[in-house]
Amino acid sequence: MSGNSATLSTDVIDLVRRAHWITVFSGAGMSAESGVPTFRDAQTGLWERYDPASLATVEAWEDDPALVWGWYLWRMKLVSEAQPNPGHRAIAALADHRAVMVVTQNVDDLHERAGSEVISHLHGSLFEPRCTACRAPYHGTGTRLPAGFDITAYAEPPRIEPPSCHECLSSVRPGVVWFGEGLPRDAWRRAEHAITGSDLVLVVGTSGIVYPAAELPERALAGGTPVIEFNIEESALSPHVTESVRMSAAVGLPALLDAVGD
Repeated sequence: MSGNSATLSTDVIDLVRRAHWITVFSGAGMSAESGVPTFRDAQTGLWERYDPASLATVEAWEDDPALVWGWYLWRMKLVSEAQPNPGHRAIAALADHRAVMVVTQNVDDLHERAGSEVISHLHGSLFEPRCTACRAPYHGTGTRLPAGFDITAYAEPPRIEPPSCHECLSSVRPGVVWFGEGLPRDAWRRAEHAITGSDLVLVVGTSGIVYPAAELPERALAGGTPVIEFNIEESALSPHVTESVRMSAAVGLPALLDAVGD
């Protein structure tokens, strides 16, 4: 059932060659290869005394929106300074000769900057802030740290007041899913459609333990759709997938692209 840990098996290559519609389901491991800290690993320096789970809640926002907004602006800055890795670019290139739908648990924009269209950000996006009241998307100023902003000059985490909605003047919040919130309905429906219509699902860099997102590759398997996992470590999905490749996204996906001849 497993691909070789050092090379791609012919079974893996053949599955991709035969597929006309591939859904890529990506997780934190994919962005980590671009230098984007995982949710927990992002707590360094000024933020190390804060549990990230205590900042990513409605309660934290209501208690101190300036602190939470400052944290998310800092996270946006980290992502903006990162670049798509060869795995991101291989996924974009894979779409040159077949339908490729990207569904991601990541809140960054690295897939988009590599050239892929993301049909579903299951956990939202750092770069799609919205109004806390009317939920209107916000495209105004105040969603980036000022030019030349030096976080190392601060003795305490920066508290930055969030901008106001142009429609109703309420505070603008990060466009991510916080603990205790449901996944966006439209994003979930698009992800379900992609999984249901696929000939093949590639699961890349995800632990398979975050629900309900982890249900999606499980549904594919239950429906008879083959699932190939790319992960340097065993995940909760590894015992169940069709093929498990112990290669990172940045190494394994370019190798896959070369092997299938795209």
